[in-house]
Amino acid sequence: MFHNSDSRFEEGFEISPRFRRSLEERLARLENDVQWDEAQIERLENSDHIRRQRRLVAAERAETLRMRIFLDRSHTRKEEIEVRG
Repeated sequence: MFHNSDSRFEEGFEISPRFRRSLEERLARLENDVQWDEAQIERLENSDHIRRQRRLVAAERAETLRMRIFLDRSHTRKEEIEVRG
């Protein structure tokens, strides 16, 4: 299937400002967790624990990448102030 540059498919997702903030906060926490978890590898002695910790770090990095790609492809919907009368 081919899409031209005007296609909505190419534009990504439209998300609310609140959802974007929530994802950005989650991404920041996850990136901090990756750094901490990676630093713990040097403290481990058991080879199975080291292997599992490396797998955890790899999974966290994959998730951060997935979230970054999602945010890069999405655009934030403008908040509309609802006026009731």
